[in-house]
This record gives sequence, structure tokens and C-alpha cells, in this order.
Amino acid sequence: MRPKTLRLGVRRAMVCDMSGTSLAESPRSPVTAAAVQVTALLDQAEEARLRGDYRAGSSLARQSAALAASAGDGAGEARALRSMANQLLRLGEQEAAVTACREAVAVLETLQDDPAICEVLTAQAMPLTDLGMHEEALEALARAYEIAQKLGDRTLLYWVHNRTGVVHGSMGDRDRSTACLMKALTIVEGMDDEARFCILNNLGDNAVYQIPLLRADGNHAGARETLDNALTYVDEALQLARDARHPYRESICLDNYGMLRALDGDFESADRMIEDSRAIAVIHGYRSLESAALQHQAHVRLMRGECAKAIEGLLEALVRAADAGETPMMMEIHRELSDAYEQVADFPAALLHYKAFHALERTAHNHVAAARARMAVHRFELDNARLEAELAQVRSAELEVATLAWQRQATEDPLTGLPNRRYAEARLPEMLVSGGSLSVAMADVDLFKGVNDRFGHFVGDEVLRQIAAVLRDNVRDTDLVARMGGEEFMVALDGVDAGEARARCEILRAQVASYPWEGLQPGLRVTISFGLAVVPAAGDLPAAMVLADRRLYEAKRAGRNRVKGD
Repeated sequence: MRPKTLRLGVRRAMVCDMSGTSLAESPRSPVTAAAVQVTALLDQAEEARLRGDYRAGSSLARQSAALAASAGDGAGEARALRSMANQLLRLGEQEAAVTACREAVAVLETLQDDPAICEVLTAQAMPLTDLGMHEEALEALARAYEIAQKLGDRTLLYWVHNRTGVVHGSMGDRDRSTACLMKALTIVEGMDDEARFCILNNLGDNAVYQIPLLRADGNHAGARETLDNALTYVDEALQLARDARHPYRESICLDNYGMLRALDGDFESADRMIEDSRAIAVIHGYRSLESAALQHQAHVRLMRGECAKAIEGLLEALVRAADAGETPMMMEIHRELSDAYEQVADFPAALLHYKAFHALERTAHNHVAAARARMAVHRFELDNARLEAELAQVRSAELEVATLAWQRQATEDPLTGLPNRRYAEARLPEMLVSGGSLSVAMADVDLFKGVNDRFGHFVGDEVLRQIAAVLRDNVRDTDLVARMGGEEFMVALDGVDAGEARARCEILRAQVASYPWEGLQPGLRVTISFGLAVVPAAGDLPAAMVLADRRLYEAKRAGRNRVKGD
């Protein structure tokens, strides 16, 4: 059986709440009538979450957030936003969940509540993963890990490892996913049943994907061990879900259990468990779980060689996935239908679904880009709102400090975070006066217009950000890297002769060329060209800049991806 879609692994992985951590118990809420009402609404939202009624729970949390915000109760507002995000995620409203998490972090940063910030960042990784924004998810988790490590908080570290494992599994890195999840399993002892359920179910989910890969590599002993362990994990997880009388957990666990039973050759148990999962999902309105169960029933039929029944089930699953707006699941179902029709020699139908898969794949890439754009706008608006609030609170004695902060922003490139042309033009004469030799290199991304035309401006912007990071990370603190405009950068190397300056530029060129651009967008390759000049002893900086620029164009004409200098 072909390993299943990465997206489904995330969908069946359990996304539990981080109950019992600092955010739920923050002591910062003012004891007022409004705070009491906020707490009461949040208690009701939590009760709804525990019984799996996420629509009611998210509505109650939203009311609580609005009340807390109007009362100036920052801690209460953050708790409510976190609760709302957790429940919106289960309703498939991932962008809204990310927005709620970001707003919670903004509030918590003003309160300097690091444990709560860590918790929300860890939660935020899950809707980002569902949106296909894996890099952003790992960035959030990296920041959360730093906070958890600094605090030495075992519970926070557990959740960071757990969620990191889920993200790596979604990206297809099953070995790294397993390593993270097993680390979380070693930490979970002594925590509540919800945390234990989550890690056990996630290990079972990961095994569903790992076992076919191990078998395909001929590692049958490893596959057997992984399967036996996974069956033990999900058996305990199912009992925990039933003890908690939590239908969402029971449904998602039964689905995993059924797939593992199928991999063990027990197709009757597999059919029964997945059908039970589907029935629970239908009763409680868990549309994505219902679609997944239908697809997995078809998987089992394919494993049994029942192609006609499998096709029937996949077509039904496709309709449900379309109704739920589950584009990644639709993609996988189209691909499986193409394989199934090919097995029964219906080649026109196989081709039809193959084309549908690739059309949806392009649509999915566009959706991720659009989501990134919308979230960038939201982040900009959030930053502006926070800045306006901060400026409104500045006392007259602090006005000069605020003005200086604005002046610093005027010298920074907003896309890459590098100094901009204005800063570079002011800084270069200072570097020259400080003594020693100075080399300046003008750098330009090769064929950048083609990147924008082929992959879109959102990818183009990310390319510029990554190049800026590569350049900044591979120079010394005494050097200067600036974005001069468009795809053009400048590197000023302090205190090196012409030979060493050229060698350093060659390192920068090679770092850009070897960067894993395919991870950003399949088919993407990026190189950069440099023109280098040493500022003469007379200190004629403009002449050196003109020479560096001329050599840059010589590098372009000579074939690009090269350094031209002394």
C-alpha cells in the first residue's frame, strides 16, 4: 500500500489542550465583577470543550475575550483567546485559530508572562501546520522551546516535543517525528490523562505511516516492533478516551486503531473500528474525521484487493471532503482513485483523477500563499495597533525615546530586517574613518524577475528574506550587510585585504547557491553575483562603489553566480 498523505497524519494526530499550565491559572487577572464573569464564561467554554462541543465552546470563549478586553483584563483576554483558538482548530477554522493565538501572544507580551507565551506558541503550531505553513509552525515551536528550556518547565517541554513531532510527521520526516514523540513520552509520566492520551495517540498515528515505509525498505523486524508498540499505545489511548467520555478523542483514536489493525492483517477489526469512528464523527458533526474515516475504509478495501468497493468508498469520501472544504484530503483521494482505477484498467478515469490531483495541488500552493498574505496583513495590523496603544501611554518625559525608536525603524528594511540604503550611506563613511582597509561588494540576485514570474511575489519575498539571513549569518559583527533596494544587497568588509575580501564573497556566493531552496518551492534555484572593490587609500568611497557596481554587471555578463573583483 502506498504511504498515505502527509496531511492526513496531522488530521488524525490528536491536538489536546494544555490544561493545567500557566495560562489557565494566571494570577494577573484583576478581581472585579467583569473578571468573575470572564472566568465563569471560560469555565463554561472548558466544559463544552471537554464534552467535544467545540462550536459552543468557541462561542463562549469569544464572548469571554470581548468582555475581558473591554474591562482591560489582559490575562483574562489571553486565556479566552487561547481557549477560542483551541476549539476553532477542531472546527477546521485554522486561520481564525492562528489569529486568536497571535492576539493572545501580543497581550501576554505586555504582561511579560513567558510561561503563557510558551503555551500559546506551542498551540499556534497546530493550525499553522494544518494550513501547510510548516516553517512558521517550527519557528513558533523553536521560540517556545527556548522559553521552556529557560524556565525548566517539564510540562511545557512535553508539549513542545509533542507538537514538534506532529509537525515533522506532517512534513514527512517520520524518523524525526518519532524521536520527538518518544522524547515527549518519557516526560509525560505523572501528567494528566489528557496529555497521556495525546502522546499515545500521536505515536499510533505516526506508526500508521512509518510501518509501510519500513516494510518497503525491507525492515520487516522493525516494522513488526513498531506495529506491536503502536497497538499497545492506541489500546491504552482508547481506554483513556472512553474513560473521559470524550467523543472526539474516541473517534480519532478508533480511526488510528483501525488502520493499525489493517496493517496487522486483521481487516474485520479494522472495518469495525473505522466504522465506529465514522459513526461518532457523524453524530457530533466532526466533518473532517468523517471524511478521513471514509477514506480509510477505502484503504482497507484496497489492502484486501476489493478495488470496486474501494472506489465506491473513495468517491463518497471525496464528496464529504469537498463539502468540508478539505482540499489536501481531496488531493489524496484523487490520487488514490487514480491508482484504484488503474488497477481495474479504467485508464480514462485514472487519468481524470490524476489531473484533478495536480490541479488541486496547484490550488493548495496558492491557498498557502494567500493565507501567508492574509496573516502578514493581520500581523501588520496587530503591530500597528500595539504600537498605537504604546504611544498613547507614553508620558511626555518618554516622548524623545519613542521618537528615537521611530528613527531606527526608518533605517531598517521592513522585508528583510537588514539596514536599508539610508543607513548604509551614513555608516560607510564612519567605517572608513575608523581606520584599516575597507572593501565593498555589491550583490544582486540572479534572474530574480524569473523567480517572481514563475513562483509568485510571496515566494520572491521569502527568497529575499532567506538571502538576507544567509548574508547576515556569514559575516562578522564588524562588517555591514544592507539591502540597497529590490534584489540588490551591499556587503562592507572591514579590515581585510583584496584577497581575503574576495574569499569571503566566494563563501557568501556558495552559501546562497547551496541553500535548500527546494524546501521553499519545488524547482526553485537561486544564485547571486558579486562585484567587489577595495576602497583606495585616498578614501574615495563613491569611486569604490561605482567600481563595485561595474564589476557586478561584469559578473552578470560572465554568466552569473560568480564574484568579480581585484
